[in-house]
Amino acid sequence: MPQQSKQDLPKQDGRSFERWFIPVLIIAFCMVAFWLTTTFKTMPPILKRGIQPSDFPQLLLGLLILLTLFMVWKDPIRIKERMQGSTWGTIALFAVFAATTAIDFFLALAIFAVAMAAYWGERRLSLLALVGLVVPGAIFFIFDQVFEIRFPRGLLTNLWYG
Repeated sequence: MPQQSKQDLPKQDGRSFERWFIPVLIIAFCMVAFWLTTTFKTMPPILKRGIQPSDFPQLLLGLLILLTLFMVWKDPIRIKERMQGSTWGTIALFAVFAATTAIDFFLALAIFAVAMAAYWGERRLSLLALVGLVVPGAIFFIFDQVFEIRFPRGLLTNLWYG
């Protein structure tokens, strides 16, 4: 592949919104998630065999922040074109998903899966219904039955857990 000269690359002014949007979004997400991990219960010293429940996610989130900063410093994003409307729509669907998890995680997951598939162009109702039922159902039963992880109570999970 031939090398591009500097004049072939799009002009970067360093203040472009798109250049900073994703790194700032990643770091903001990590900071909110880190704050949420501070609400985890701590193990009493007598029962502690290693790290506290919050330590591992905090370590991963710190690593994500460092890697994002390293990426911005060593390999900055080069914008070739402005973000498309479909990108903004996808980000909006993630925001809707986050908001509807307050009602029920699996209901939000079903709505998100169907909305994302429809937004990206799927028009067959049978396939949309399958995605809306199979994706959250598979995730729920794998985690609930195989890994034995109970999910937070919500509209649908209250029906299952009783």
